[in-house]
Amino acid sequence: MPHASRRGAADRVAPAPHRPDPSTWRDDRLTAAWLGHATVLLSVFGTKVLTDPVLERRIGLGRGPVKVGPRRLVEPALRKRELPGLDVVLLSHAHMDHTDLGTLRAIPPRVRVVVQSGNRDLVRRFHDVDELAWGERTRIGELEVESVETRHWGARMVTDRHRGWGGYLLRKAGHAVLFGGDTAYTDLFNHLRERGPIDLAILPIGAYDPWVTSHASPEETWRMFRALGAAYLLPIHHSTFRLSREPLDEPIRRLLAVAGDERWRVVGSEVGQTWTLDP
Repeated sequence: MPHASRRGAADRVAPAPHRPDPSTWRDDRLTAAWLGHATVLLSVFGTKVLTDPVLERRIGLGRGPVKVGPRRLVEPALRKRELPGLDVVLLSHAHMDHTDLGTLRAIPPRVRVVVQSGNRDLVRRFHDVDELAWGERTRIGELEVESVETRHWGARMVTDRHRGWGGYLLRKAGHAVLFGGDTAYTDLFNHLRERGPIDLAILPIGAYDPWVTSHASPEETWRMFRALGAAYLLPIHHSTFRLSREPLDEPIRRLLAVAGDERWRVVGSEVGQTWTLDP
């Protein structure tokens, strides 16, 4: 019995420290809530956007209780059934911690989906899918979505190396958001600052030990953010799954340390926190 008790404690998932309430979000504001890992719920002046939705207990192969792979260490800030009505889902690449088929099955097929090149087959149940190569754009109402290059890779399994990867630049009402998806350190974002001010950069900070050639360290993410010239940084890809060797809380601690006196620019450092751009 003591052995079973220890196992139950090890399998327990901590509750999200914050819980967003999208029903209170105003349509004349830019609002973001980090739901965990790379999943961010955005209201871009009324357009509801969900990035890389991963809300199940585990990521990996299989379905539901028989899924095999890393388990969550923190509950998502919203469960699948609690998501608001969405206008678009953005998928940065096919890795299982970014494209979770179980979570996608819970999203109504009428919701628009945008994927990188070579990933349309993963979202066949959806009625309206845009497959973008780097530099290509589409529109969802007044929201412009552009695929941007990142430094990463896209294969979901060993053989499907045709799959693309990348981030997205979102523009509406004279405002801009960069969703970086997953990336190692790169200067590929630098030119975006020439296109106008970016209000929010959503960039990854975890899984760098020993995978720093695919995932930026917190210090590297801060350098990318400052070179981009964005006003605020929402750090993602940390504190949710154990995907690498660094301690779970190390990425956010290192990011806040390197930000120093400018740590006020870092928003949403805890799962579920909601941030709104001041008018």
